[in-house]
Amino acid sequence: MALRAYLASMDTQNPEQALDLLEPDFRFLIALPGREATGKSKEDFAAYIAGRNPVDRAHEVLRHSRDADLETVYGAVTEAGQYIGSFLSAAVISPNGLMARYQSFFTTSFELVDRTGQGAGHAPASRQATPGGSQA
Repeated sequence: MALRAYLASMDTQNPEQALDLLEPDFRFLIALPGREATGKSKEDFAAYIAGRNPVDRAHEVLRHSRDADLETVYGAVTEAGQYIGSFLSAAVISPNGLMARYQSFFTTSFELVDRTGQGAGHAPASRQATPGGSQA
C-alpha cells in the first residue's frame, strides 16, 4: 500500500523521502487540531514537511484497507513513545502507484479504535480488504 509506505517515510529522520511517493500535481488536506495544512502540488507538500517540528514521531497503523484506487488507514500517533492522538487518512493512488490526493484528520480527543484491541468492533490489525472490496 502506497499510503503505508508514505507513513513509514514520514516517520524517518528524512521525511522528504516521502516526496518520491507523490504525483507532481499532488493535492492534500491535513486537518490538525485548530488548523489545516493544504496544498496543490508536490512542492507545497515539500514546504509542509520543511515546516514540521523534528520529533520522534511514529504512526501506528491499526486498520488499513484498499478499494480500487482508494487506500485508507486508521491509527495512533506517538511522540517519543507516548500516545498523542489518532488519525484517519485516505489517499487516491494513481495508475503509476503514486499518491495523487491525500486527506488526513488528526485528533487528540477521540479514539475510534482502541489501541489495546479492547472495545466494540475489534478486529485483528492484520486484517486486510479482499481484492476489489473494502474492510469493515
